[in-house]
Amino acid sequence: MERLYYTISEVAQILGESVSLVRFWSNSFPKFVNPKRNAKGNRLYTKADLEALSQIHYLVKEQGLTLEGAARQMTADRASVEGRVKAIESLKSIRSQLDDILKNFITL
Repeated sequence: MERLYYTISEVAQILGESVSLVRFWSNSFPKFVNPKRNAKGNRLYTKADLEALSQIHYLVKEQGLTLEGAARQMTADRASVEGRVKAIESLKSIRSQLDDILKNFITL
């Protein structure tokens, strides 16, 4: 069963970034990331928010775009950004699996 909400610390850990950066991106991209708040006021992110933050991470950290450039790119052609992010995640998963196979092969 898939989770409905993620805390900001869980999102930060998934992205490999700090909590303050995730909070900053959430505030900078309200059109794409809109976390809910619980009774205590903590931010709760949905799967869609997590995907948007992954796309922002890709555009800003890996492509080197400014926040304004990333916002323009996501507004203009979000489908291609989403496709690139999913392809990169798949390739990272395959690489991890191959590394595990290599480690097991070496220990034999």
